[in-house]
Amino acid sequence: MLLNNYASVWETISDIVPDRMAIVHGDSRRSWREFEERSSRLAGAFIKAGLKKDSKIGHYLYNCNEYIESHFAAFKMQASPINVNYRYLEEELVYLLENSDSEAVLFHGRLAERISLVKDKLPKLKLLIQVEDDTNTPLIDGAVSFESFLADAEPMPRIERSEDDIYMLYTGGTTGMPKGVMYRQGDHCKGMTLSYDFRGLKRPKTVEAMTETIRALEAKDALPVSLAACPLMHGTGIWVGVFAPLMIGGCAVTIPNIHFDADVLLREVTHNKVTDLIIVGDAFAKPLVKALDAAAATDKPHDISSISMIISSGVMWTSEVKQQMLKYHDMMLVDAIGSTEGSMGRSITSRNSESKTAKFEMGQRTKVFNDNDEEVKAGSGERGMIAAGGMVPVGYYKDPQKSAKTFRTINGVPYSFPGDFATVEADGSIKLLGRGSVCINSGGEKIFPEEVEEAVKRHSSVYDCLVVGVPDEKFGEKVIAVASAQEGQTLNEVDLIFEARKHIAGYKAPKQVIAVPQVKRAPNGKADYKWAKAAALEALA
Repeated sequence: MLLNNYASVWETISDIVPDRMAIVHGDSRRSWREFEERSSRLAGAFIKAGLKKDSKIGHYLYNCNEYIESHFAAFKMQASPINVNYRYLEEELVYLLENSDSEAVLFHGRLAERISLVKDKLPKLKLLIQVEDDTNTPLIDGAVSFESFLADAEPMPRIERSEDDIYMLYTGGTTGMPKGVMYRQGDHCKGMTLSYDFRGLKRPKTVEAMTETIRALEAKDALPVSLAACPLMHGTGIWVGVFAPLMIGGCAVTIPNIHFDADVLLREVTHNKVTDLIIVGDAFAKPLVKALDAAAATDKPHDISSISMIISSGVMWTSEVKQQMLKYHDMMLVDAIGSTEGSMGRSITSRNSESKTAKFEMGQRTKVFNDNDEEVKAGSGERGMIAAGGMVPVGYYKDPQKSAKTFRTINGVPYSFPGDFATVEADGSIKLLGRGSVCINSGGEKIFPEEVEEAVKRHSSVYDCLVVGVPDEKFGEKVIAVASAQEGQTLNEVDLIFEARKHIAGYKAPKQVIAVPQVKRAPNGKADYKWAKAAALEALA
């Protein structure tokens, strides 16, 4: 039997290791048997409420076990879970739930008021499921509690499913409106066997091969325990933090805190003997290093000896910060380059092997093409767009025009073009330049913010930085850095510009530096360029 559908694979794993932990959230611990049984009843409840194959089910939730159980339930009935950013307010909620054609939405009690404001504006929405949290918010009108909804249902019988079932994840919308990226279940669940790669194991092509590996790992008490420090509402959290460990019979741990707290996370690592920690670049790594440093200065240092790897994706993870983390434990640090639209490459760092910031080994099916769809030659210095092969989406939901632009076939091979530019080094690795969608055009020169941000952050006084382009009469746009200082330090504009010019060409260096108390980012650590541009324009005005 092929690995063709998450629900079918996870059902099989629940039969193989029924008593092993599958999901953990604080004191709420579910074995694989309980995980499968609760998800089956939830699927039965969805069907009883009128949902069916291809229905869309919104998840307006913070990290929790219910988030993962309802994904399993949706996959069981061949429906698609829809990720909804828990920061969204009324207009954004209406847009996403309407655009996705969601017929149901699960939401935490602390988010109930926002749902009550939009539910009557969404005629397709027929089911409201409120998940209890520490606010003890009463049920809003028309909603049912998650646990009572589950308790009243009969388990859905196991069925045959198709590899062509659609799984959909919405993009973060950092450079435009969020878009639903559609994958075939068969392609996606095969792609999420990446946990095998990281352990030096052969990726299974069949359920039988997967079963053999999981049994062998269980016998050695070596099944992975993964902790997603980032939100499950984004790809890094749900894919790398949940789907990947579950595909190898592991356990997915989440933290009850709704705000990131490095000390709480590190204590959970110790308590649950976490082997795989999932973060999003420096936005998470820097606070973790700070917490490790502070604890080491006391008689109660954090114990992270169980961690075998830390995986990051989505935001720059600088080599300096990686080395600071390796002071405390020898781990494999996996820095992946990817997006909702596809995975493109990775770099791996350990105490014995150091990688450079923004330099990645290309994936086996990754290419870099120029504007004429010609492959960029290694060492040529030519800039091109990264094309991800292998696990390629079938398109954007209800947007054939953008689908045709992003998902293209070259020489008979399908590729995804998420919009990242790079050069190919002489050794075949790629040097990431950044996203074209936030590229700055100054005097006809293309400047990628990420490259400038890295240069500015080389200065010891800088804690975080975002770079944007603002209107300029002479050059069209000029480069502005919006930066925050390390604790106890101040920023000197001249020093920062001088530092940047040591590492990048003069035309790329920021013309001004705007100091702010804190650089704002999305909950998953990704850059909020809309905020940065507004902050720059306000300061310059």
